[in-house]
Amino acid sequence: MIYGLPEEEYFASGHRACAGCGSALAVRIALKAAGKNTVVLQATGCMEVVSTPYPQTAWKLAYLHGAFENAAAIASGVESAFKKIGKKANILVLAGDGGTFDIGLQALSGAFERGHKICYVCTENAAYMNTGIQRSGATPKYAATTTSPAGKKIHGNQTWKKPMPFIVAAHRAKYVATASVADVLDIYRKVQKALQNTPSYVQIFCPCPVGWRFDSSKTIKVAKLALESRVSPLYEIENGILRITHMIDKPIKVEEYLKMQGRFKHLQPNEIKEIQSHVDKQWDFLLKLHKSKVRLYS
Repeated sequence: MIYGLPEEEYFASGHRACAGCGSALAVRIALKAAGKNTVVLQATGCMEVVSTPYPQTAWKLAYLHGAFENAAAIASGVESAFKKIGKKANILVLAGDGGTFDIGLQALSGAFERGHKICYVCTENAAYMNTGIQRSGATPKYAATTTSPAGKKIHGNQTWKKPMPFIVAAHRAKYVATASVADVLDIYRKVQKALQNTPSYVQIFCPCPVGWRFDSSKTIKVAKLALESRVSPLYEIENGILRITHMIDKPIKVEEYLKMQGRFKHLQPNEIKEIQSHVDKQWDFLLKLHKSKVRLYS
């Protein structure tokens, strides 16, 4: 039981997620927010593999598993079919950053461009963890993965992760938000709000002990350090207007977050300084949007 949240569980215990898995916690909370009248459409990824080993399942809701690339397309079809027969339900897409930032981006873009009444939740763990910790569009600059080992550059240059919430917001989504397992009540509130303002997108920061190389008991601590250092800022974009939902007035140094993870143990002082500068610039950018209340699209 989690204080302040409904007791009913729709993601059963006994699934095969790794100890300390941030994504499993995020899915559990998102389903509590969605409730019983929900159809889940899930892309291939960690959460699909650990929850559906035939003939077992961890899902207590109507559930469909599609391919890596087409969960949002399947959700579009389900939403259209329900509309045709006059039935109402929450249409909830669940995918990792591989099935969202990269492989699933085309289907996501199409669903939002068409305005389907779906809520898309991305459990962001910053790599293709299920298939061996390969780099994804959500992998932060300088993080070591099996396809971008320490020191290796991508096409001659390491890159920052895609600004996925802004990419989705540019589709004129009604509601876009970032969340983190550092604050499960915030996840609950934002998924509930997203379900009431579709098409919507919620991106949840989910530390991965295996891929990020930290002790499995430290998942929430790592998430909190990411929040307190402004690495994973929490905000929402409602009808194009951004609002920071967790103000960090006195941030800790980014190095406090980085040093807990083996994927960053190779960093040199100049690289840590560069990351700190990038985080500061991103926060300043968000703060300006927050204060100005300017609409991101016409």
